[in-house]
Amino acid sequence: MNSPPGGLRSEHTKEAIARRLQAARKHSYLGDFILGAVDGAVTTFAIVAGAAGAGLSNGVVLVLGLANVLADGFSMAAGNFLRARSDQQHLERFRRMEETHIDRFPEGEREEIRQIYQGKGFSGNVLENIVQVITEDRQQWVDTMLTEEWGLQLQPPSPWRAGLATMGAFVLAGLVPLLPLIFMLRQSADESFVASSVCTGLAFLAMGLIRGRVAAENPLKSGLETLFIGGSAAAVAFLVGWLLEGLATH
Repeated sequence: MNSPPGGLRSEHTKEAIARRLQAARKHSYLGDFILGAVDGAVTTFAIVAGAAGAGLSNGVVLVLGLANVLADGFSMAAGNFLRARSDQQHLERFRRMEETHIDRFPEGEREEIRQIYQGKGFSGNVLENIVQVITEDRQQWVDTMLTEEWGLQLQPPSPWRAGLATMGAFVLAGLVPLLPLIFMLRQSADESFVASSVCTGLAFLAMGLIRGRVAAENPLKSGLETLFIGGSAAAVAFLVGWLLEGLATH
């Protein structure tokens, strides 16, 4: 959808451009949150669906679901923490390497800057001025090599924030399929499963809509896609539970 002319004008003021460029350099934890939320709802509802297919009681399903929310939520958070920590260490290693190269082979590193910007279409005196300005500032020189030569993000995500965002979203979304079981513990397993399916379907749709907004895609399409993927995972789990129902009763 196109922005109105007034909106475009306000987005291209000096202040708006500075804010947008600054935000682009930072990691958005919304992606970690959505990833954790989708995974939490899918895996927990898959357990609910599989247990329902196996004919297990609401109490057993609730115990299995809560165990999954806590264990898998922590596991996913730990994995995201280690990924973000690895990104930090990767950046630090390449920064040390580039600093060493600049100290030992400054002319070679200047030539790399020259060729990088030559590839962007600069030449002659303009190109030489760019090389001079960048290489006069050591910090800028190293940062340019990291972003232009290695394609690295100068501000990688915080491991703790990435991990907590993922686990928080996983737990919150993972509890959605279990809420009907908590309030309908004395009801029949079929009734609580239907209620859980409705709640989880709405959660899938909502997360998809949010994902579409964040990714600047069609929100409805993204919502239906998330609903379809989550529903497919649940259907597979339900089918497996139904086929193995006999094992659950022995």
